[in-house]
Amino acid sequence: MPNLRKIGHFLWYVFGLTQFSQTAFTSTEEVPELMQSSRRFVPSGGALYPSELYVYLKIEDLPFGVYHYDVAHHRLVLLREGNFDSYIASALGNRCELSSSFGAAFVSTMFWKNYYKYNNFAYRLQGLDAGVLIGQLLEVAKRFGFASGVYFQFLDKAINHLLGLSQEEESVYAVIPLTVEPTRWYPNGGGENEHISAAELSRELNVIQNHHFVRSQIVKKFPMLNKMNEASMLESTRSFQPIKGRESRHNDSQLIALPYVNRLSYDLASACRERFSPDMDFVLGKVTQSQLAVLLQEVTSAFMYRNDLDEEYEKSRVSLYGCFYHVEGIPDGAYQYDSAEHALRQIQPGDHRLPLQYGMTIGNVNLLQVPLCFHVAGDKDYFKSELGYRGYRIQQMEAGMLVQRLLLVSSALGMGGHPLLGFDAKLCDEIYQMDSLGKTSLIQIPIGPYRNRPWLQGSLLS
Repeated sequence: MPNLRKIGHFLWYVFGLTQFSQTAFTSTEEVPELMQSSRRFVPSGGALYPSELYVYLKIEDLPFGVYHYDVAHHRLVLLREGNFDSYIASALGNRCELSSSFGAAFVSTMFWKNYYKYNNFAYRLQGLDAGVLIGQLLEVAKRFGFASGVYFQFLDKAINHLLGLSQEEESVYAVIPLTVEPTRWYPNGGGENEHISAAELSRELNVIQNHHFVRSQIVKKFPMLNKMNEASMLESTRSFQPIKGRESRHNDSQLIALPYVNRLSYDLASACRERFSPDMDFVLGKVTQSQLAVLLQEVTSAFMYRNDLDEEYEKSRVSLYGCFYHVEGIPDGAYQYDSAEHALRQIQPGDHRLPLQYGMTIGNVNLLQVPLCFHVAGDKDYFKSELGYRGYRIQQMEAGMLVQRLLLVSSALGMGGHPLLGFDAKLCDEIYQMDSLGKTSLIQIPIGPYRNRPWLQGSLLS
């Protein structure tokens, strides 16, 4: 059973503040303007971090209960004291044996934290940000010896009520039980014949009021985000359902087999500390076929995770494409990675860097200096018939989880990666000929060697 010290290290590696930096801008005045920023081991759109992390803990060092992880002060704030095994299990449809776990993590989204900059586009970013955080949490949990599973389907209002969240400004996106003991996860069973409603369950607990500080002097309304969140909520456990895996669709094209390589063994703490998002810092260096094989194999093989959607312990519902240039032994071109065959499916030969550069909204990355430009893709209908509007949110989270795997493995290989959403998705879909497959590009991640940036950094590592 973990103690408080171990939980503290776990939370810090998952979502804690890790670095403080200042950037100086030259101006006509004698004193330069300074921009201060803090970073974490996970990236975020615009570095705004709309996600929040809560934990339910049952360990000896502190009272049993639900806590908020206060990132700024690296501390736990007790929100509600008590044993809530039965309540959380009911909110999950009794599909997990919470009594054998030492707790659970809750990943939420606070809508205003990036809506003020991105408006309604923030909804997509929030799903991706939550997924990146979940991906980091799952990887760190493995290294700490914790077993975990992601529950995308739960009684939203009951979980929000447990944490004392105002649904008009914040809502939980995923629940992740954590255990060090054998646990019956009931992926799709458990309470399948039992009907539990969010309204009835919420009556078991009193209302709590949490207070937080918002620096914005004016907070605008975000009705569309509230409508999307409301439309995605599940009011009854009868709404929970698994989805059947779909047959993998791909274009009939040439397969280029990649060399089989050993699983990559790397120090996660070092990879986290070294992770860097280059802007104009990419430098075109040769990537070997073995490096690409290691990257692709490690990202996809390690991305099998326990969740409440699959009938079996399956892989994600998103796939990986890439435009490669100057890779040893691989002709320049656009490819889809076939993880089952560990091979690249060539879709369109040639150098696609220039069209991709023209397709960027902001030219903050020089793609002509990038050997690997990946795109995470998903189905356009995002299982809407099975999951409703919630399916879109889940798809964005799974894309974010895969992105974080890409960034961690790239860092371990000595390369940098920069997730981008300011790109022409239609252009990328045409390059990969996705229309006939009903797929679309969700996010763009250029990856490659980079030069060190001329800046002074201060680590918060004690």
